[in-house]
Parts: sequence; C-alpha cells; structure tokens
Amino acid sequence: MSANDAPIAPNSTSPSSIDLNSDASIAEWAHKLDVSEAQLKEAVATVGDRATDVEMHLKGSPSTTNNEEIRKGAQLGARP
Repeated sequence: MSANDAPIAPNSTSPSSIDLNSDASIAEWAHKLDVSEAQLKEAVATVGDRATDVEMHLKGSPSTTNNEEIRKGAQLGARP
C-alpha cells in the first residue's frame, strides 16, 4: 500500500470514522467537509466519530458544502 492509499483514519476501526488523535485525519476530513478543524472537532464531540453522522450534523444533508449552504441562505434572504 502506498502513502496515497493510506486510510484517512488510520487509528480507527473504519475509514469512515474520523480519528481526532490524528492530525492528518482531522485536516483531511475538515478539507473534505469544507469546515474548520474546530468545527469538525465540535461536531465529533456532539455526534461521534462516524463521518456520515458528522456530515449530517454539519451540513444538514450529505454532500453539500458551506458555499452551497451560504448561497441557499442568500437566496432565501433576497426574497421579498
């Protein structure tokens, strides 16, 4: 296995878990979810380390970014 194939959460039981003991895992998941490391840590503290639960907590739905949520909010605010 090459370095590029290394799991994101090397110390957890699943690659879909966020390992807060790994700086690399924190940085990678924060980037993937488009949030700050502090937001990621707070979310994991709230809902646990399962990536799908953290994403739902942060985004309200899977596979959206902060920018998408900001655009939606701006569109709602612009309505008369």
